[in-house]
Amino acid sequence: MNMTMDMMKGAMSSSDMPMKDMDPAMMQECMEALSACMQACIMCADADAGEGAGMARCAGLCANCADMCDTMMRMMLRMNGWDMQVMMSMMQSTVMMARACSAECSMHAEMSEHCRMCAMACDQAVMAMEKMMGSMSEAMPMA
Repeated sequence: MNMTMDMMKGAMSSSDMPMKDMDPAMMQECMEALSACMQACIMCADADAGEGAGMARCAGLCANCADMCDTMMRMMLRMNGWDMQVMMSMMQSTVMMARACSAECSMHAEMSEHCRMCAMACDQAVMAMEKMMGSMSEAMPMA
C-alpha cells in the first residue's frame, strides 16, 4: 500500500471527517487518473507549443487541464478541509475541462501521438472522476 493510500485511510477514519464513507481505493484510482492526465496534458502542451500557432488552442486547453487536475488532486488530499458541495463542483468543472481537452486533442490524434495519448488520459480521468462523483452523491446527506 502506498503512502497516499495510508494517508487517506488515516484521515478517513476520523469521525468528524465528512468523507469517512468514501472508498479509499476509489479515491486512489481517481488521483492516479488525474495525475496521468496532468502529465499527459503537460507533455502535449509543451509539444504543441513547439508546433506553431496552429496548435495554440490545443496547447492552452492542455495547460489549463493540467492545472485543474493538479488542483483537484491537492484538494482531494486535504481531507479535513473537504466540503462535499465544493468538491462535487470542482470535480464537475475538472470533468468539463478534461472533456474539452480530450475533444481538442482527438481532432489531432491521427497526426500527433502526444495528442492521442493526451485524449486517452483525459478520457480515463473523466471516467474515474465520474465514478468518484457517483460515490460522493451516495455519501452526501440529503438536504
